[in-house]
Amino acid sequence: MPLIITNANVLNGDGQLERKTIVTENGRITGIYEEGTGVWAAEEEVVDAGGKLVTPGFIDMHVHLREPGFEHKETIATGSLSAAKGGFTTIACMPNTRPITDDPETVKLVLDKAKEAGLVKVLPYAAITVNELGRELTDFAALKEAGAIGFTDDGVGVQNAQMMKDAMARAAAMNMPVIAHCEDNSLVEGAPVADGEFARKYGLKGIPNESEAIHVGRDILLAEATGVHYHVCHVSTEQSIRLIRQAKQIGINVTAEVCPHHLLLCEEDIPGLDANWKMNPPLRSRRDVEACIAALEDGTIDIVVTDHAPHSEEEKAKGMQLAPFGIVGFETAFPLLYTKFVATGLWTLQMLVQRMTADPARVFGLETGRLEVGAPADLTIVDLDTEKTVDPSTFASKGRNTPFGGWSLKGWPVATIVEGNISWAEDRVLN
Repeated sequence: MPLIITNANVLNGDGQLERKTIVTENGRITGIYEEGTGVWAAEEEVVDAGGKLVTPGFIDMHVHLREPGFEHKETIATGSLSAAKGGFTTIACMPNTRPITDDPETVKLVLDKAKEAGLVKVLPYAAITVNELGRELTDFAALKEAGAIGFTDDGVGVQNAQMMKDAMARAAAMNMPVIAHCEDNSLVEGAPVADGEFARKYGLKGIPNESEAIHVGRDILLAEATGVHYHVCHVSTEQSIRLIRQAKQIGINVTAEVCPHHLLLCEEDIPGLDANWKMNPPLRSRRDVEACIAALEDGTIDIVVTDHAPHSEEEKAKGMQLAPFGIVGFETAFPLLYTKFVATGLWTLQMLVQRMTADPARVFGLETGRLEVGAPADLTIVDLDTEKTVDPSTFASKGRNTPFGGWSLKGWPVATIVEGNISWAEDRVLN
């Protein structure tokens, strides 16, 4: 059935809002008209957006869905629903599951589970090395054939430079990206937080900035040598940004991502030994936050991702030293960034939407991320005006681990449409 969205506020090429009617059929956008110019047949489904913002569906290229192996934390179904509730229509899931997504059968399992859930588009990454142990490369060709969209050992850095160079050369020959978790293990073992005032106050070992930047610098040189598309995960330090900026200036094919929490929080904000503030990379200094913001603004960092990383309450209750790293991110990402940066006038709405739609599509060669005739009918409807408080108990995700509980935010997604079908919506949107 065709889906018609009326009274949609759409960003034009100049970043201005225009009232439009969007017509979709067979999973594609078939028309975008001036509001009030169309006549619709009775059999067509009509959604009145009520003047709310309608954007291309958000794209998150770094998420953890935990299945297979950690279904007590999240499943592909619950993670997909959480993503849809956050306005995401396409997500890319990391391979550090159990078993590791390092063989075609596990890639197929992820794709089958995502299809069964039927809520958002799920794109699986495959591991660079067998069991993410850094000792033996996986079968890149077989994994690509099974549906993997890139290779990463996210969760751990590839410690051996020759192994990483071999991986990059193999990926480059197949026109596939290498996505790198950048961390030198010799500098971080046993450290739960950044090396800074918070660590010193509580007597904790700190993770230094150079643990990330050393791998970024190494991998940029290897990317230059091999010609691979090299993508840096969850950038968090000023030093990494400096290296990425220089690499881009001389034409190395490097792209990068940043998470909302590394744009909004620094180590000074951590209230105490609450493991909901424990993430990897950790919250760094205010200088690092400012560097991340500037890099996203000038395009050195290309895209926003959530690094959605759900854990059980029991796991997070183990405390800052023993609890696992990670926070959930799907359902708060856009409201956090809209409230902090757009509603305050620091960013344009167009910039934020672009970094969450068109730019990830460009970086990873996806056909989504566009609101134009012929594009996939993947759309997000956002209420920019209603203010709500972050309440983790209402999350669709199994994970409640967030430092943002109690924050008052605007910019909440109210409906998510995937290939012309309503994937998730607040009831009032469809009344």
